[in-house]
Amino acid sequence: MSIRDVYIVDAVRTPIGKFGGALASVRPDDLAAHVVRALVDRSPALDPARVDDVYFGDANGAGEDNRDVARMAVLLAGLPVTVPGVTVNRLCGSGLEAVIQAARAIALGDASMAIAGGVESMSRAPWVLQKPERAFPAGHQQLHSTTLGWRMTNPRMPAEWTVALGEGAELVADKHGITREQQDAFALASHRKAAEAWAKGLYDDEVVPYPGVELTRDECIRDNTSMEALAKLKPAFRSEGGTVTPGNSSPLNDGAAALLLVDEDGLRETGREPLARIRTSAVTGIEPQLFGLGPVAAVRRALEKAGRSFADLTTFELNEAFAAQSLGCLAEWPELDPEIVNPRGGAVAIGHPLGASGARLAGSVAHQLAAAGSGTGLAALCIGVGQGLALVLER
Repeated sequence: MSIRDVYIVDAVRTPIGKFGGALASVRPDDLAAHVVRALVDRSPALDPARVDDVYFGDANGAGEDNRDVARMAVLLAGLPVTVPGVTVNRLCGSGLEAVIQAARAIALGDASMAIAGGVESMSRAPWVLQKPERAFPAGHQQLHSTTLGWRMTNPRMPAEWTVALGEGAELVADKHGITREQQDAFALASHRKAAEAWAKGLYDDEVVPYPGVELTRDECIRDNTSMEALAKLKPAFRSEGGTVTPGNSSPLNDGAAALLLVDEDGLRETGREPLARIRTSAVTGIEPQLFGLGPVAAVRRALEKAGRSFADLTTFELNEAFAAQSLGCLAEWPELDPEIVNPRGGAVAIGHPLGASGARLAGSVAHQLAAAGSGTGLAALCIGVGQGLALVLER
């Protein structure tokens, strides 16, 4: 059996909304449906009935995104009911996992055309209540927030594995001697690059605002922040000696992203020039508390499988869960030119709607390669509970 080439024809995303912000009133299944519909509409020659499957990443899935949000997006977007949908969960890597699974299906000949993406509404993530172990309990019951992080943790898990995500970032900072000033400088650069990219219109080709919502740009970008302003923020996870603050961490966010993937036959049917071709991917594991360094091995493995090195990269989108985490990864890739990393800003500024982020990164790499005309790009994320995920694209 021959392996088919897989192409990214198009990629779209919503502007990323802040927690409780402009997109907080929009259901996650509606966010997902919006990017699916926008993606289909941007390829007029595409017969939506030809889409073999829709893959969507979703990290929480505890609220309005329950009951297979990918299938809900298909129906709400008005695609034919014959188009199926499957939701995947690899926590922060869910959106990229959806892209990888869709690409794998096409490469193996199980599909010719697929939509892959991700969605998250952290604003609308519900509280959940466990069922009591016996009927009619007399005492109070605890509600658990599903917005972010550990909850209802198995007591068999070692305590060092289940630290807060921000404490995990502090551990990476400890491991690599990363200072508060370095983290703040990284965060400042992320905001400046994102603001400049928007000012230059670099996101115009991929961002599709949600109808009826006054949000045309990523909501968390702070154009006028400074090292002085960032220095005033208190550490969020360690009261003594902490370096990780709200200013050098990614915020809580809402948003969705989607990509159209095809083989050679699908490409002819769309009548479009592809943005990029998918080359290889890799996933690896690491100690859960050091999740921030998860991409280190995954990136090296993906590049090795592609027969490429860091020197071959044109652009690299690395999810900025925390500045400390990103700097820790960069420290372990001394061969990498940091100037090609997140040239249009990263998640510290743009935001990190968990299940959508991986699809956003893959789409951004594809658009950047198309703008460059040629090259090799890479998208990678750290993943809570200790994993790393990477995807290599080429044009």
